Amino acid sequence: MPPVRGTAKTVAYEDLKRAILTLERKPGSALEETELCERYGLSRTPLREVLQQLAGEGYVSLQLNRGARVSDMSHYTLRDFFLAAPLIYSAILRLAAQNATPQQIGDLKAAQEDFRAAMASGDVTARALTNDRFHRITGLMAGNSYLLASLDRLLIDHTRIGMTFFRQKGGATDERLSLACRQHDDMIAAIEQGDEDRAAELALEHWALSRDQIELFVMPAGLEAPLGQPPKLKSA
Repeated sequence: MPPVRGTAKTVAYEDLKRAILTLERKPGSALEETELCERYGLSRTPLREVLQQLAGEGYVSLQLNRGARVSDMSHYTLRDFFLAAPLIYSAILRLAAQNATPQQIGDLKAAQEDFRAAMASGDVTARALTNDRFHRITGLMAGNSYLLASLDRLLIDHTRIGMTFFRQKGGATDERLSLACRQHDDMIAAIEQGDEDRAAELALEHWALSRDQIELFVMPAGLEAPLGQPPKLKSA
């Protein structure tokens, strides 16, 4: 879905997305219309159009008589996230290797350079956002509207909880961060070579690299089934 039109609306749309992805706007927190109208210089009608678009993309939830809130991250949604992520990511990379255009490969390489620069800078926010951009381009490469919608929704939560992965203190080690960057390079090579099996394999390796680290920060107490594994059905 293209961004909403109009300078102030576009600024509000992009700024709210960034704030949600970087946890500046906390999951489940209220989005007060009065505050947002003042911040972005918008009246209520265009602001609501922005919020409706963000809701359609999964960043915001709209509830009758409760207004807009940042999409929550409950243990239910996170369980679903861990179950779906490897399936979607591997399918996306497989199709990306089949369908990527030279222009898209160039865009992916440019995104990787931005990611590499963010890794060198130590800026956690830049790392998370450039990683998000890299993976969204692979979704465009896949050229499948159903998978792209699923990927876009997954990446909202992946970027939010991935802020922990890119944090040096308490996050991944330098070795893991360097490996993540090399895996991006390997993905680009596999896509450029049209090696769909290797691309899908790399997607799973890349997911596994961050999965355990992220799980340390999001595993809720009392959750019986490990994240990423379906719960076993109990016999009657």
